[in-house]
Amino acid sequence: MHQLEFFFDCSSPWTYLAFEQMLQKQLDNRTQLIWRPILVGGVFNSVNPSVYENRANPVPAKQRYYKKDLDDWARFVGLNIGTPPVFPVNSVKVMRGAFLALEQDRIVPYARAFFSAYWSELKDISQEGVIAEVLTEIGMDPQEFAHAIQQDHYKQQLRSNTDELIARGGFGSPTFFLDEQDMYFGNDRLTLIEARLQS
Repeated sequence: MHQLEFFFDCSSPWTYLAFEQMLQKQLDNRTQLIWRPILVGGVFNSVNPSVYENRANPVPAKQRYYKKDLDDWARFVGLNIGTPPVFPVNSVKVMRGAFLALEQDRIVPYARAFFSAYWSELKDISQEGVIAEVLTEIGMDPQEFAHAIQQDHYKQQLRSNTDELIARGGFGSPTFFLDEQDMYFGNDRLTLIEARLQS
């Protein structure tokens, strides 16, 4: 049995693309998918501050291509990815809550709903009202959620996953690890993961 770990944060459009492609590909029954929520801002702060430098001083030609590339990928995967008015967004509440969704076996509808709310509906998923609205749509209790994400148990799990990704050489989202050691970064690496599994 292979294991594929998926380190992810809903605040990344490339992670949204990876999430949907991973589900579309329907990994074979010899591969166990392990969901690893992280806070990508914590990763950037620790090991990849160049992200902030690029945002502050973008290369115009690269920025134009970035938008085209994202649009091309969104069309290929079948998603509507827009430009949220709040970017970057503080995703800490949503990513802590992902552990509650995991416990309730709702991580796929949970992650999909928050990806869609932010990237397709352009809602600010840091706001409690938006979070409550999304939770209600997928049948989770907003009050239970609000209580849970304040508990040390959930805070520590998010910190632990984020720190572990950094310790294992990760620098952003989405990051995959196949069978613990084989790291892949980016939504366009799923084809390589598939090829590796088939070999």
